[in-house]
Amino acid sequence: MLDIKSKKPLIISGPCSAETAEQTIQTAQQLAQSGMVDVFRAGVWKPRTKPGMFEGVGIPALPWLVEVKKSTGLPVAIEVANAKHVESALAFGIDMFWIGARTTSNPFSVQEIAEALKGVDIPVLVKNPMNADVELWNGAVERLAKCGVKQLGLIHRGFSGYGSSQYRNTPMWHLAIEIMKRLPELPIFCDPSHICGNTEHLFEISQRAADLNFNGLMLESHITPQKAWSDARQQLAPQDLINMLRAVVWRAEGSDSVAYQHSLDELRGVIDRLDNEIFNLLGKRMEAAENIGRIKRENNVMILQTNRWNQVVERVLARSEELGLSREFLNVLLEAIHLESINKQNNILNQDL
Repeated sequence: MLDIKSKKPLIISGPCSAETAEQTIQTAQQLAQSGMVDVFRAGVWKPRTKPGMFEGVGIPALPWLVEVKKSTGLPVAIEVANAKHVESALAFGIDMFWIGARTTSNPFSVQEIAEALKGVDIPVLVKNPMNADVELWNGAVERLAKCGVKQLGLIHRGFSGYGSSQYRNTPMWHLAIEIMKRLPELPIFCDPSHICGNTEHLFEISQRAADLNFNGLMLESHITPQKAWSDARQQLAPQDLINMLRAVVWRAEGSDSVAYQHSLDELRGVIDRLDNEIFNLLGKRMEAAENIGRIKRENNVMILQTNRWNQVVERVLARSEELGLSREFLNVLLEAIHLESINKQNNILNQDL
């Protein structure tokens, strides 16, 4: 049986969709020849945003995956979204399942899959939900665990957002780190293909996942990407994928070097001292916010002063390069400070209500 903790990094790759027997098997064979891919993945059922789009071949594609196992020796994985998918895939000896982002977002669907997996010893990976909700992600894992699924893992594929971005789905690495803290016993894999939505940033995201101690990657590969029936822009030809994987550096989790440990302890001491200064200053800032709240209360003035806050934000962001801090980080930090300041002032203004 496939053990998803047996190797690090564990590389899962294959086409977004199994389109034809030839396309599926040839892609698998080229990936297997490299010796760098551990599990072959292919979409059999494809949940799509609009009707009329290619939604996968379905059950007729499952025998192609049986042939992949026979001809390459690679275990095979597919996405399942309901109990019928699970039953059909098990009948063909599929080795691993993953639950997609759309399905993770629906507790009813996750529970249905969990019930169908009772008594089945097969690895199941859970992608993060479309929206930035760690509780929903965690809850999906709990549902599967309560139904007896023993081999569980996570897939970080980014989160949907509104507006333009260089990514198809924003990585929001802090949420991936949060789920890793909550479920440290579970392996977590990164899906750069769905984060990026194109091949331009695949290496960057893959390396970031390696640096954050992910257990492996799930990447899409197609023998002729430009002809792919779904998500053509984010798939690499097998050899291009292998070349990229060879460039990713997977570093050690630690070092026994005395010099390394001494230097690390010294710098961590510096960080601890600076943290104390930072949080002492934040405490004083909140005291000032409370005093502002008292003045507003005395003069019957509302809390939110949008123009003033926009000036604060613009002033800080203008210094991002000088401070060596990204605008993204500063925006998150400022938003948190602003929210806490509003809460402090709200407590002052409404303390007698």
